[in-house]
Amino acid sequence: MKKFLLIFPLMCLAISAWGQKVGVKTNLLYDMTGTVNLGVEVGLAPKWSLDISGNYNAWDYAENTKMRHFLVQPEARYWLCEKFNGHFFGLHLHGGQFNAGGIKLPFGIMENLYRYRNQGWYYGAGIGYGYSWIIGDRWNIEAEIGVGYIGSDFDRFECVECGTLQGNFHKDYFGLTKLSVSIVFLIK
Repeated sequence: MKKFLLIFPLMCLAISAWGQKVGVKTNLLYDMTGTVNLGVEVGLAPKWSLDISGNYNAWDYAENTKMRHFLVQPEARYWLCEKFNGHFFGLHLHGGQFNAGGIKLPFGIMENLYRYRNQGWYYGAGIGYGYSWIIGDRWNIEAEIGVGYIGSDFDRFECVECGTLQGNFHKDYFGLTKLSVSIVFLIK
């Protein structure tokens, strides 16, 4: 009987979740940087959804420039009209690992990254606002901007492809944490 009391609510949750929409997406802005990315969004209630995206870049660019990283970013979304349609607000977390050098990042995220190579972890949270346009029976275009906090702990090396360890550093950043223009395929 105890097993039934534990399994029955899980079965009901699974059956009710099956009737909700699911969206699979890619962020075109990440695609332009060569970052492989995939997002899955699941409807939880009439105005709530859970979006989880993963991003991975393992390539070096010309002249010892690198922006290797992976990122996982789950986000709870509240939709003002109905899920997958119109305006939404989100609360997201993010975390990942990076190995970057020889590039200039905007907004003062990491100064002097064009002269050094930094390797480490990052983590944080933020809030976002977005809008989803229905362009077909199963297709949407979605845009979102988010602000929040990113903390990073990293090792700094003397140059991009070689060099001596300069030390361990910590950087706090408050500002833009999410920017996306995504194509979404809805599975009903």
